[in-house]
Amino acid sequence: QVQLVESGGGLVQPGGSPRLSCRASGSIFTIFFMRWYRQAPGKQRELVAEIDSGGNTNYADSVAGRFTISRDNAKNTVYLSMNSLKPEDTAVYYCNADVLRNDVAGVVNYWGQGTQVTVSS
Repeated sequence: QVQLVESGGGLVQPGGSPRLSCRASGSIFTIFFMRWYRQAPGKQRELVAEIDSGGNTNYADSVAGRFTISRDNAKNTVYLSMNSLKPEDTAVYYCNADVLRNDVAGVVNYWGQGTQVTVSS
């Protein structure tokens, strides 16, 4: 099995710069794409940012220029550095990864349990 565990959320003041982390563990051979999604109350889950194993990135227009996604392949960890946070960034942030396991054929998509980020003064 594979687990994704996020950390780094909490209450943040507007303009703050927290960093989220997500570590994957378990029967991992390699991880292809790693992503951050978010879901605000009453809204659909949306893709925030993604990064492939080579470091190529893609961002939602709403966060481009403020958020940075990065990864440490040796640690199977993805990060989301958030800057200039706004109240509308308040959401549960979820980690997502495409994993090739070393005990199961094929790529499987996994989700973390989510971490709450609340932007408020």
